[in-house]
Order: sequence, then C-alpha cells, then structure tokens
Amino acid sequence: MKARRPGPSTTSIHGAGRARADRGPVVPPIMQSSTFATPVDSDEEAIYSRYGNHPNQVSLARQYALLEGAQEAVFLASGMGATALAHLAVLRPGDHLISSSWIYGGTQALFDEELGRFGIELTYVDPGKPRAWRKSVRKSTRAIFVETPTNPLGRVLDLGPVAQVAREFGIALLVDATFASPINFRPLEHGADVAITSATKYLNGHSDVVAGAVAGSASVVDEVTRLMKLWGQSIDPHAAWLVDRGMRTLALRMERHNANGMAVAHWAEGHAAVAKVHYPGLTGHPDHDIARRVLDGFGGIVGLEFAGGATAVARVLGRLKMIIHAPSLGGVESLVSEPRRTSHRNLTPGARTALGFPDGFLRLSCGVEDAADIIADLEQALK
Repeated sequence: MKARRPGPSTTSIHGAGRARADRGPVVPPIMQSSTFATPVDSDEEAIYSRYGNHPNQVSLARQYALLEGAQEAVFLASGMGATALAHLAVLRPGDHLISSSWIYGGTQALFDEELGRFGIELTYVDPGKPRAWRKSVRKSTRAIFVETPTNPLGRVLDLGPVAQVAREFGIALLVDATFASPINFRPLEHGADVAITSATKYLNGHSDVVAGAVAGSASVVDEVTRLMKLWGQSIDPHAAWLVDRGMRTLALRMERHNANGMAVAHWAEGHAAVAKVHYPGLTGHPDHDIARRVLDGFGGIVGLEFAGGATAVARVLGRLKMIIHAPSLGGVESLVSEPRRTSHRNLTPGARTALGFPDGFLRLSCGVEDAADIIADLEQALK
C-alpha cells in the first residue's frame, strides 16, 4: 500500500517528522552559533553557518522541499538572492534566457543590469502571446523564467504550454510563485524545474525576516548551495528559526489571506471610486478560468486602480488608519504600497501603464485581520 502523504498544514508543522527525545523541546531550539566543533580527522564538511548546513537551516530546507514536492531546497539571505543564484546555477556565459515580461521590477532590474556582465543574453516574452515562447528559443537558450501570479497585477499563467516548450528543447523552467505560496500553487507540479520564493513574504508571514528559497532537483540545489557559499548568501540561524516559526501557521494564514482577498475584491468592485480591481478570484479577471484550474486559493493581494490617478491615491494613503503604507506583502498585517514608488520604480510611467498599472494603482496585501475591518478602513479613506 502506498504511504499516505501528509497534507500541507501538517507538513508545514511537522515536515517529514521530527525525532523527539524524552523531555526534549517541542519547538526546535535556535542554535545561535556560527560554527560547531569538528571531529579530528573527519572528511565530512564542517558545520558552519555560511555553508548553509547549520541545523536550523537544514531542517527548514527539508520542510520547504516537502511543501514544494522537490528533491531538495536551500534558503538564502533574500528573495532577490534566491532569484539571482537560481539563474546563475543554470546559465553560463554565452547562454540565452527567455523571461516573461510580467515580472517583479527588482527581477527585471537584475536581468537588465547584471546578466550582460556574465555574458548571458536575454529576451522578454509577452505571456499574452503564447506562441512567442517557442519563437524565442535559440540554440543557446538554456532557461525560461516565469512569475505567476504576477506582481502587482496578479496575472496567472498556464504553465503547461511553457513547460512543454522547455521539455521539448531541454530548457530549464524557473518559476517565482511568491504571490501564491506553496499552499496555493506548487510550480513543480505544473512542469517547472525550479521553484523560487521570497520567504520574506508568506512563508515567514510576520514581517520580521528577509529571506529567499530555491527548490528543485538535487543537482540544481547543490549548485545554488555552492554559489551561496561563494557569494555569502546564506540565511542566519535566527532568521531560519523565525521562518520555521512562520511556516507552522502557513496553511492556516493562507486560508484567511485568501478569504480576505476575495472579500475586499468583491467590495472594491462595487465602489464608485475604484475604477478597476485586479484579483484572479473575480470572474472578470482575464485569467480567472486559469486561476480556478491551477490555484488552490486566489491569495491576499488585490490591485486597486483609482480613476483620480496619483492624486486620489495620495489622498487614500493619507487617510488610512489601520492599513499600513509600507513595501512588502504576505504578513499578518495589511500593507499597501504604490508600485510606482516601490517594486516598479525603475520603470517609466509609460512603461508601467503599458504593463497595466498606471500611477493611480495601489497594491493591497490583505492581512489576517477581520475582513470587515480592512474594508471599513478603506471605506472611510475613500469618503
């Protein structure tokens, strides 16, 4: 009989199961040490935090790999560090990368400003034109990068056709699904080779850690780990412990994030001051049918577009009482930000408008407060 696989909530709490000594701690302790005593004449790698083999780092990585359905995983010092090293792990000088044009502004800046220094060529593809993936493949193409759901519009891609192209040409498919968390979406189940996430967001969920993670095959994760040691991108033991603490409630928190996102989106649809609502759970969203098919939840990120433009946004931000104006997302508290000043500040107003979020756009990360209170704060700010 095939062994039953624990559900995501159980996996988030127990991982693969922990050996517990009699009278031992229920919660794994923080081993706040940069180094550990090494046996004399041992050929095994020394335990040293920069190597990513500290007990807190190792147990956290195993737990995340199980959630993603990956062979292995590794945690790094930030989501951008995870994105950078995941690509450097599969690309070499002279290689070609195909990237979705619907991506986080920081990732686009990384690609535009840094890949050329490594001799890596880059082509952007509009995911709205599915045939463009195949047409963009060259003999030197070694990787495809996709973000889904996208930041900040929440566009949801059907990975199937992209994964088919990647398999046909022997290309690695890397996917950043930070907006979903592995509770709502697991890229490897849809044909991806590598899953990337900013653990700063939903995995940790308490706005007190900056971290990232990469999950995939043992060979890719081993290469990311090698680069992590050289580039000094390891996560420290305390941060690893805090992410582990956050992951214990991940599935529970995502239920509330999903519910609050849907409630706020439905409310915003009926408000006269809101010109457009971007949320994949709404039937009017361009990717709603795909989202229903591939996501286990629609998430807590709602895009709000105001007819009054930047002036209306400034007025709303100045009147909010509970919702906090701050970058980042996925925490227990509701946060709101302007992509033009944060995630996509490197783009021109025209470029942002072309991508679908003009200057009158706010990205709302719905926390786990009572939905009625989030809505009430927005309501009074719009009076």
